[in-house]
Amino acid sequence: MTSRILVIFTGGTIGSEQSGRTVGLSESRRRMLLDSYTSTAGNEVAFDQVAPINVLSENMQKEDLKRLYDCVKATDCAKYDGVIITHGTDTLCFTVNWFSQVFCDFPLPIVFVSALYPLADSRSNGLKNFRGAVDFIERAQLKGVYCSFANDNENVRIYLASRLIYPEEVNGFYHSVKGAHLAEIVGDEVVFNSSHDIPTPEEIAANNPVALGPALSDRVMLITMRSLLNFDVYDFFRNRPLAIIIELSHSGTICTVGDELNFLNFAARCEKQHIPVIISPVMSRAGVYASMSSLPESVRIAYDMTIEMTIVKVMCALGAGLPADAYLDTNLFFEKL
Repeated sequence: MTSRILVIFTGGTIGSEQSGRTVGLSESRRRMLLDSYTSTAGNEVAFDQVAPINVLSENMQKEDLKRLYDCVKATDCAKYDGVIITHGTDTLCFTVNWFSQVFCDFPLPIVFVSALYPLADSRSNGLKNFRGAVDFIERAQLKGVYCSFANDNENVRIYLASRLIYPEEVNGFYHSVKGAHLAEIVGDEVVFNSSHDIPTPEEIAANNPVALGPALSDRVMLITMRSLLNFDVYDFFRNRPLAIIIELSHSGTICTVGDELNFLNFAARCEKQHIPVIISPVMSRAGVYASMSSLPESVRIAYDMTIEMTIVKVMCALGAGLPADAYLDTNLFFEKL
């Protein structure tokens, strides 16, 4: 029986072409992707296509994300075996993590694909990623949200959307937290990772969560820990965020001594201004450094999830009119590590 997959195009590099040194959107690239697939893999899969938005992903607005959400929500699931969404690499990580929360109860697999170079470029991994997504949909037959991505000289790997982390600088290679992907496409077979850090296909199939609503608040400030980070430069009297997320170092630490560099002083100022502060990532099973042993009660800790997922959960909570920390303890699609 022929599989049928809905392909949702959103733009991005995979939907672009290069002229000189400039990469820009091109509607003809949609046809090129599907034609390239059928010319190499045959016509055993039927594709329907829609394009609710057409943007470079760095220019994605809340309204664009809502249109993408509405498009998927309107899918006639009885017609399809799965959904593939093409997306730019620059903000892929956010959209994928967000989808893992708002479509964690979707009855079909949703797989995101992207490309580091336009499809006409011999270096592009776009077609390879697309082929991996099709193979995964056909062979794994798992509901949930995923990303299909091949780094240079690697097989396509399938990542849990809730565990995809921000790409490597400059080269744009994608990975999962702890380096543990869900599966790998070897030939045309789906080989699942046996690591204890990854849920089994049976656990994914049995997952029965309630999805979050799609509304997002963008009045969130992200501050990333670096040496000599001066908190005194942040003044919220003119434009007050609804929440502040502090991205800690890999050890779950930040400076807590001195004056201008002291996070504890900054947290106290935020408390006076009634601005919630969330810190992430923090592993509950890890040891606590002395510098982090006396945090004020007003600081909320996002335990056992990536910084990307923390951002999504805070934005979703505020978008729903709830406190910033309302969803930090939920575990909808295996985002808790």
